[in-house]
Amino acid sequence: MKLLITGATGLVGRAIVEFSNRQEIPVNYLTTSREKIITNENFQGFYWNPSQNEIDLACFEGVTAIINLAGATIAQRWTADNKNKILYSRLDSLKTLGYALGKIDTSAITSLVSASAVGIYPNSIDHLYSEEDDMVDDSFLGEVVEKWEKEIDTLAHYGFPVAKVRIGLVLSKDDGVMPKLAKPIKYYVGAAFGNGKQWQSWIHISDLARLFMFVAQNQMEGTYNGVAPNPIIQKKLVCELAKILKAPLLLPNIPRFAMQLILGEMSYLLYASQRVSSKKIAEEGFLFEYPNIGNALQFFYKGE
Repeated sequence: MKLLITGATGLVGRAIVEFSNRQEIPVNYLTTSREKIITNENFQGFYWNPSQNEIDLACFEGVTAIINLAGATIAQRWTADNKNKILYSRLDSLKTLGYALGKIDTSAITSLVSASAVGIYPNSIDHLYSEEDDMVDDSFLGEVVEKWEKEIDTLAHYGFPVAKVRIGLVLSKDDGVMPKLAKPIKYYVGAAFGNGKQWQSWIHISDLARLFMFVAQNQMEGTYNGVAPNPIIQKKLVCELAKILKAPLLLPNIPRFAMQLILGEMSYLLYASQRVSSKKIAEEGFLFEYPNIGNALQFFYKGE
């Protein structure tokens, strides 16, 4: 097996590369920065510029599976310019991949797995979402994910299995949302958002890397939720983190209008509720190493 990864330098991409290294699986990766191109025996970079439909076709040499993680972070103010960047960084990457696949012999490729997001599911306190639910959240994020997935599906005509992994809240000590939650808690100014009852469907970064590889190695197709088996309400997540960090929660919950003043429309991410099922991927045989929030957080903060 040999991988081609887009977005390899991001949070999820780095974890997949690390997992691949342990499994001695060679990785080619695409980067928009020529300065980030590294060449060694099992890790080789290639330049691409999706906004200009540019790609080095040599990136496909020996590749048997593609993992697509490309896309600008949604954790930035949702100005008009940033909204375009968030959307088109995803669509242009897939269009460029599609263009390139049309130029090469794809017979050796047995799998393409692309990131997606649980943000496609409508905001709900009481519904448990599965991959069969076809409703789309009435928000900018819902719009982005719907268009993203439609573009992913266009790659299926090349004849290899195409899968989508709808990622939830990714837990990692080094990057992403968790350091942003932990920092104020450590300084005794942590608090839940809103009433704290909104569901957060989360996954340990290690489990997510393994899940992407599981889907690719088993040549699976269709949509799979990339979340742990036990979603948690936001207040309990904050409380669990405070308990592990041995820091009291002294402040009242943060009302939505306060975060709207600070973050604008992007504050929606803090208050939206999606309780998402992992049953489908589990039934395929995937085993979570971190199914519960307590064990996941203890892994990151043991000894603190």
